[in-house]
Amino acid sequence: MQAARFVVSGVVQGVWYRASTRERAVALGLVGHARNQADGSVEVVAAGSAAALGALEAWLWQGPPAATVEAVTRTPCAVPPTEDFVTG
Repeated sequence: MQAARFVVSGVVQGVWYRASTRERAVALGLVGHARNQADGSVEVVAAGSAAALGALEAWLWQGPPAATVEAVTRTPCAVPPTEDFVTG
């Protein structure tokens, strides 16, 4: 299992970005979380197969219809201690 931390910036809060990310992550079999950050970005930490992480990263650039994504940064991280994908 691999894990990655993504920081998504743009118009990504108040547009169902976290809920949509959770839906996509669960469909891909990933675990982790999506959380709003004070600077207006969304942090996504996800763990699963390399292929699923790649698919999630591609989707993060699109997001839900109301979002306007300006940047997605990816860094490796420790596998989150969860068996689900949550928002917070």
